[in-house]
Amino acid sequence: MDIGLLFKGMLIGFSIAAPVGPIGVLCIRRTLMDGRVAGLISGLGAATADMLYGCMAAFGVTFIANLLIDRIDLIQLVGGSFLLYLGIKTIRSRPATEEAKIESRNLWTAYGSTLLYTLTNPMTILSFAGIFAGVGLAEDHPEFGAALILVIGVFLGSASWWFILSGGVGIMRAKFNPNWLLWVNRASGVIIAAFGLLQLWRIVS
Repeated sequence: MDIGLLFKGMLIGFSIAAPVGPIGVLCIRRTLMDGRVAGLISGLGAATADMLYGCMAAFGVTFIANLLIDRIDLIQLVGGSFLLYLGIKTIRSRPATEEAKIESRNLWTAYGSTLLYTLTNPMTILSFAGIFAGVGLAEDHPEFGAALILVIGVFLGSASWWFILSGGVGIMRAKFNPNWLLWVNRASGVIIAAFGLLQLWRIVS
């Protein structure tokens, strides 16, 4: 196994996941409300989307990337509308007065929502295209084994960031009382909705 290539993939995955955007806010909010597992599962949804885009870049599937970029306005519309809905729903939700019992259905919802948004986030597409081109991987078209190692690295790098974030926020969770959690709901909902409105505004501006 090419450890250097794996590390390069991890660095790419970590660097794309780390900037705190709407998914970071959502992961923090879910960790505070529902616990570390819910926060981590939410992050793994985003990490899966990062891995899928990493596959396109690493295996040289440029026609799919070009197809997505050509339809960037539609992708922004879907992603922005989804964020706006998610933000409003978050503002209106009330924190549980006792520790939530997370069912598998809720974890699948947490995973699926972050997967959907990350897949419809044009910045994710453009970030992968830019980074892979910048480090010379877009033109190299590595052989299958090397590309697979790179993609695994992207997932591990992205997942490690969500593990660090959910774990760190989980440590603080015990210090939050119900009133604070109510304001966390409202603040995170406003931020998420604002990201959605910004994405929709970019379509018409």
